[in-house]
Amino acid sequence: MGRITIDYLSGPDIEALALTDDEILGAIEASLAAQGRRETVIEPRVHLKPDPAVDGHFNVLRGAIRSRHLAGVKVVGDFHGNYAHGLPSEMGLICLFDATNGTPRAVVDATAITAMRTGAVTALGAKYLARRDARMLGHIGARGSAYWNVRLIAHLFDLAEIRVHSRRPESRAAFAAELRCDLGREVIVTDDWRSCLEGADIMVEASRLTRPEPLFKTAWVKRGALVMPYGTMSAVEINLTDVIDTFVMDDWGQARAGPLGSLRAHLDSGRLSETNLHAELGQIVAGLKPGRTRDDETILFWHRGLSLSDIALADAMLAKARHMGIGHTLPYG
Repeated sequence: MGRITIDYLSGPDIEALALTDDEILGAIEASLAAQGRRETVIEPRVHLKPDPAVDGHFNVLRGAIRSRHLAGVKVVGDFHGNYAHGLPSEMGLICLFDATNGTPRAVVDATAITAMRTGAVTALGAKYLARRDARMLGHIGARGSAYWNVRLIAHLFDLAEIRVHSRRPESRAAFAAELRCDLGREVIVTDDWRSCLEGADIMVEASRLTRPEPLFKTAWVKRGALVMPYGTMSAVEINLTDVIDTFVMDDWGQARAGPLGSLRAHLDSGRLSETNLHAELGQIVAGLKPGRTRDDETILFWHRGLSLSDIALADAMLAKARHMGIGHTLPYG
């Protein structure tokens, strides 16, 4: 066996790469199109909760992109109380392998990737499913992927108003300040869910609830809105589906993966099913199914997180790192 090495990108390495918004969106959009063309393999995520007394768990995501000859596994923690210790709530690693022979290829810090790729899928959901003249964004949540949700949606849309809210006043104030600095525009901090979401064209719920609680009221959804709830614990009412015309997912195989998810009760009660699923987002991106077809169409997009997005973004980072001479080489065998 010849000498095998593994590429390694740390958190500081990824920060030094400074991927642009278009580089992030391009990598994820290409992976979605590959999924739509059935050029990928996705295994439903699994959850590992090592201690029932600790408010946290691990997500394990697995997949492969045949056109890139890559398979990958991501293990990422989700520990809600980490902010109290100055730690991100989500930290993890991605391991990439050659899909043709199983050779380990790379290990990449997954903390930033998880936030970036989630924000990219949120933004691409808006690109294909929101009204093109959408001007108002309402966003619940200020940690994890929240920054990239807002940043990348604002990159794609000429927004007149951005509203944000989260549970802790200090958290939402700091979030808005960061967005104002980076986007160079006003961001409105609201004191409650209603003033954040009601009447918005694009409604994103990325809360960090510790138990299901219907804080997102169906009555706030206006005709023609795009609704994107993806919190681990459900924050929406059971009658949300009564006002929805079109239901889209990132991957239907993820729908029943594990006991968690913002629309778990809607699946378990039969309100959402494969029968009323319009499409997976990848099918729309690949041009195989239509996205939004009229201005007054109210659309629900649920994304649970795709291993393909992690693999694609890690691969894009590794390519840029090789070009820039960033990263480390580790011996394997």
